[in-house]
Amino acid sequence: MPAALPPSPLWGVQAALEPIGGGHRNAVFRTSGLKRDLVFKSTRRTEAALFWLTPVMDAAEAAGFTVPRLIPALDGALSAAGWTCEPYLEGRPFAPEDIPKVAAQILSPQHPRLPQRPGFLSSLDLIEATTGGDVDLMAMPAEIVALCRRAWQPMQGKVGVIHGDLSAGNLIDTEHGPALIDWDEARVDLRAYDLIRTDPENASATEKTAALAWEVACSWGIEPDHARICAQVLQRRI
Repeated sequence: MPAALPPSPLWGVQAALEPIGGGHRNAVFRTSGLKRDLVFKSTRRTEAALFWLTPVMDAAEAAGFTVPRLIPALDGALSAAGWTCEPYLEGRPFAPEDIPKVAAQILSPQHPRLPQRPGFLSSLDLIEATTGGDVDLMAMPAEIVALCRRAWQPMQGKVGVIHGDLSAGNLIDTEHGPALIDWDEARVDLRAYDLIRTDPENASATEKTAALAWEVACSWGIEPDHARICAQVLQRRI
């Protein structure tokens, strides 16, 4: 478990901290009074999983996005005591209807052919496997697991690196152009999951159902009330 408050001295930072919204699964704090304000986030990710993001963010920057790079702690690690640090980006969150305006940028990055993010599995892997990333199918009722696997079974298409959480709140309109934040759920999976968020009108019913099943599975242990509501919708679709 991370410390209750960010251990900012581990980054050599002495500043006031205030909690900010936006982190549904992790605590998020912002500094104030510094030349460059920082954001501290609690994390469940390993050092290897955080390091995996480096070439992914390289590709996003090459596509024209500003990306908040993780700032190493004084000992060089990307996380310390269950927390990460990154620069605070000034700007306004996108409105949902603004996402298609940057759809081409989101889908264009030529990410390197990376292995799966350490500790993660794709939805296709979880048709047979049980645990990876935020998903622990063994902790879910058997009938819900069966529904999720039925939703993933017919999925076909390109597999590659995805952001995994392309909500309007994770796209920031800054003075330097669009910024893409919160890479916590990035992994190798079906590219359709990012496409659904950028062009939902053209997503198939099969793709939408598979994405809903993923939301159920990855939320079950972290946001159980939300997961159960999604599971009820999933039951009606399958």
